[in-house]
Amino acid sequence: MLISVDPGSSVSPYEQVRVQLAEMIGDGRLPVGARLPTVRQLAADLHLAANTVARAYRELEAAGLLETRGRHGTFVAPGRDDAMDRLQRVAAEYAVQAARLGVPPAAALALVRAALDANRPG
Repeated sequence: MLISVDPGSSVSPYEQVRVQLAEMIGDGRLPVGARLPTVRQLAADLHLAANTVARAYRELEAAGLLETRGRHGTFVAPGRDDAMDRLQRVAAEYAVQAARLGVPPAAALALVRAALDANRPG
């Protein structure tokens, strides 16, 4: 798994890990059922604190992209549909662009919320 973290980036390390994993899941480089490294292993590989990687994994699990099977490990979650995969790819690209432009995460989320509200039926 090729993930890199830029310590000089304005994007937090956990967010860099989260976005890269989400992109890899979205484009199929990490297929459904693929087992991810343990939190400790990936943290050691990336020279990060285990809590940093754990946060990225938790957020991806909350988004339905990963599932944890207790002591068996963390896996790419099944049951995603094509629309969600496409939307996830667009969201990952948006996050990368927001980071490149120096837009804080809270402001980037506010823009998305405003766009969703503007497109809400009724």
